Amino acid sequence: MSDETTPICSAKGCRAAAVWVLAWNNPKIHTPERRKTWLACEEHREHLSQFLGVRGFLKDVVPLAEWEPAHDA
Repeated sequence: MSDETTPICSAKGCRAAAVWVLAWNNPKIHTPERRKTWLACEEHREHLSQFLGVRGFLKDVVPLAEWEPAHDA
């Protein structure tokens, strides 16, 4: 069961707790170091990774517990 503090999967219609961070960027609109993130549950990690991967956007897949977002100076 999730609550307002539990990160939720980014897949459309999914309300499962997220356990993965998919870091990506669109090189047409983002600087090379910029990372956008989607969250994924176990069930949707592969699907979301493939969606980003075929577009050349996927940069990294990291367990949520290990994710350390970059901080701008």
